[in-house]
Amino acid sequence: MKIIILSDSYATDGGAARIARIMAQGFKRMGHDILIVTSTQNRMSAGLKDIDGIQVQEIYTDYNLFWRAYRGLYNPQTIEPLKKIIHDFKPDIVQAHNIHSYLSYHALKIAKKSKAKVFLTAHDAMLFHYGKLVEFINPHDLSCPEKFDYKISAWKQLKRYGKTYNPLRNIIIRYYLKYADKIFAVSDALKEALNQNGIANVSVIHNGIDADEWQLEKNNAEEFKNKYSLAGKKTILFGGRLSETKGGREIVLAMGEVVKKVPDANLLVLGKIDGYAGQMIDLSVKLGIKDKLVFTGWLSGDELKAAFNSADIITAPSICFDSFPTVNLEAMACRKPVIATCFGGSKEAVLDGQTGYIVNPYNIDNLASKIVDLLQNPEKAKTFGETGYERVKSEFNIDRMLSDYLIFYE
Repeated sequence: MKIIILSDSYATDGGAARIARIMAQGFKRMGHDILIVTSTQNRMSAGLKDIDGIQVQEIYTDYNLFWRAYRGLYNPQTIEPLKKIIHDFKPDIVQAHNIHSYLSYHALKIAKKSKAKVFLTAHDAMLFHYGKLVEFINPHDLSCPEKFDYKISAWKQLKRYGKTYNPLRNIIIRYYLKYADKIFAVSDALKEALNQNGIANVSVIHNGIDADEWQLEKNNAEEFKNKYSLAGKKTILFGGRLSETKGGREIVLAMGEVVKKVPDANLLVLGKIDGYAGQMIDLSVKLGIKDKLVFTGWLSGDELKAAFNSADIITAPSICFDSFPTVNLEAMACRKPVIATCFGGSKEAVLDGQTGYIVNPYNIDNLASKIVDLLQNPEKAKTFGETGYERVKSEFNIDRMLSDYLIFYE
């Protein structure tokens, strides 16, 4: 088949972009003809190029993202180039991922007019929301509720996003979604959130990864530990795009309790050292644990794998709707226990009490106690990690994910 994959970004730092890459490489290995269409904010970078054996067409577009609620629907900078690309390639399938900033939802209409089958994978709540979905969370309820009310009102959106609010945005998005033969959600939780907000025709396909790619020589992990002075210490990994919604405050508060019982525990923080990293450092100073935080900056490739393999525990304590964090799968691929949030789709990958723990990150005492439990019981942590490894190999592998997509494509 001839398959076009649409993605605002084809970088390696975002979950949706990584899945777009994994799909492209996987379908290429199967013998399909693949073309990636993505955007670039660098005019000199625009054009067709080969990236790891995949043909990638970058369309130049740049604008003030203040207008995303409008330009994300119809972006005049990308429409005509996209029409020509689709016309020339003549795809059987057009698979869209995140297109809500640059390629725009109008891309679905263009694709459908080419007579291709059109599919859209939702990786987050952006089909009905403007950013991170947090309105359903009650920070005073420290339990892990089984069900949530994800319905978002126009008033809540207006109140939160002010001048960037577009009253027609969600209506127009639902209009464009009619051009998709099927919408995929990366978790059951995301499907429920979409359904509650008036988006139907949704099926679930969980993301998959290649666990073998995350295996690393023991020496590499030891070298990483030595580089960051972690040798002989207990290490809790926290990373990604550092922000309030990823639970940066909560994990630092939890570390304040952890070190009281495990004095040699350290928090390894992966991610860009920016303003929010500064807030985490300030909080650690107040708690008297500044020396327990180790910042690496943004990591990728073997260095990222070394960080995961050197850690004792991986944490993903988001205090927002986190659809299906890839970090959970990557941790399991490295045979590490995971402590993940109850908000979103983590519990569909992480089995509470079997491959890690599902927690409400606002419950700092419980978050800390789960970390301490795994640090003080290394055999339990090892068992959780091995069970997680087997789970990611069997349930969340690339071949299974691609096969699920191909069932709909064919």
